[in-house]
Amino acid sequence: MEAESEPYVRLATLRQLHQVVADLNTARSLADTLQAVADGIVTGLGYELGCVNLVRPDGDLVIAGFAGNPSAEALITGRVGSRSSWERRLSMGEAWGALRFIPHTEGWVLLDDDVPQWHTEGPEPRFADEWHPQDRLYAPMYASGGGQELLGVISVDRPRNGRHPGAWGQEALQMYASQAAIAISNARLRANMQRALVRLEREQQALRASEESFRQAFEYAPSGMAIAEMGGDQHGRLLRTNDALCRLLGRPASAMRRYSFSDLVHPEDIGTLLRTSAEGGRAELRLVRRDGTYVWVSLRNSVVADTADGPRFLLTHVEDVEERKRHELQLAHRASHDALTGLPNSAELRARLSARLCRRPHAVRATAVETLDAAFEPAAPGTVIPEHGFDFDPHVDAGAHDHHVHMIAPPADSGAADDGTKGLAVLFCDLDGFKSINDRFGHNTGDAVLVEVARRLTTCVRDGDTVARLGGDEFVVLADGLGSADAADLAVRLRNAIIPPIRVDGRAVRVGASFGIGWASCGMSVDEVLSSADQRMYIEKRSRAKVHRRAG
Repeated sequence: MEAESEPYVRLATLRQLHQVVADLNTARSLADTLQAVADGIVTGLGYELGCVNLVRPDGDLVIAGFAGNPSAEALITGRVGSRSSWERRLSMGEAWGALRFIPHTEGWVLLDDDVPQWHTEGPEPRFADEWHPQDRLYAPMYASGGGQELLGVISVDRPRNGRHPGAWGQEALQMYASQAAIAISNARLRANMQRALVRLEREQQALRASEESFRQAFEYAPSGMAIAEMGGDQHGRLLRTNDALCRLLGRPASAMRRYSFSDLVHPEDIGTLLRTSAEGGRAELRLVRRDGTYVWVSLRNSVVADTADGPRFLLTHVEDVEERKRHELQLAHRASHDALTGLPNSAELRARLSARLCRRPHAVRATAVETLDAAFEPAAPGTVIPEHGFDFDPHVDAGAHDHHVHMIAPPADSGAADDGTKGLAVLFCDLDGFKSINDRFGHNTGDAVLVEVARRLTTCVRDGDTVARLGGDEFVVLADGLGSADAADLAVRLRNAIIPPIRVDGRAVRVGASFGIGWASCGMSVDEVLSSADQRMYIEKRSRAKVHRRAG
């Protein structure tokens, strides 16, 4: 039964409760808050011992705060009790609102469980509400929000008045447990925020360090580097270039930002650039310098993202391969050209000639009038006319769909009239009198004669024609789009260009030339074409020799 002074006790307790709750909110860390909760039980609620059991992430409860007895604090702080043992305790005894009271008459069964506890022996109570040393009173702390998420349990012992708490004392303990739960949640939130801020700061520092490392690697890389937009209307536009790329192309960084690689690439290499604009693409192509010259480079692309969901950019590594490419071109030129004269050699001549020939013999197509006349001629007896109106034989090449330009030989007979047919003329040239020059004046003079003959032949043909050296004193000229008369005129011009004296080391030497004109025609092999021109050259050489003998 409450005493007459109970209202004054309530007021004093309320003031103390207000103070200890205020202390909870001034704690700087979670550990300080837990200890403040334990201290508030002793200083504000009138108990000699106060213990805070905090739920760990694994569900068990650890003693995180203790007040009232330094010996007991040193003994049990940090010890853990299982969740199942605590759930058993919170389901026993008497429910005082949200509190749970287990009298000593029932609590003896808890002496051997794994929950850390501190108790002393004592006599039996002399009256009904007297506190026994083995009585237990727990105040569960639940997370705010109306749920039943257990944050921890406050356990108290030995009220200073030696009696069970009355209705006001029970209400004060429940209120304190509720405020303690809020304070612990706020402390955890602050701790999590602090850890998040520390982690964010570390990540930002790492990001700044990474960006600085990338900037230095980008800016001071010995080879060219560029960052370009990827996707959208500005795809490929250069956003950033390093000094090495600017020096390579002879352009300042401010000017480079006005271009994309498609603006700088050689027109013949634009297709190569477009095929290698994806991630991991590699290509070797030519970029234009500020002075208009081109430089061979190797491009290697990779895609980088600004953030996890941010825009993507194309990082391009540009390596100068001009020297290697020049060396490769020199090797390729040496493999396909004569070392003495610089003309295409026999292998290159055969390759060019083979590219113009196919296996199928080509007959001259009928004119439009002849085709129309043939369409209206009556069919021969036994001829099957297809119902669909199209006669298609899959075993015969369809000339209308053949993109190869077939070679047609003009009339081979020199006496035949020129019907206007144009073809690929093959002029086989053999020098007359070269062996005597070689034997009389030496190979150096002979080589000089060959170089001059090659020069004269080259100056007499068109840009698209080919002058090749087969070997020794034999040359071949490929001239497309000529008729019979055109080829004969070309042979005369070439012979007249060779005949004038050639001065070598202060002396003048002369050579003649015999030409044989052959024609490249589909259905012929390269050897057959060259052999035909060679035979005609020997026929001309013999006929000219007979003329000279008769004249002598």
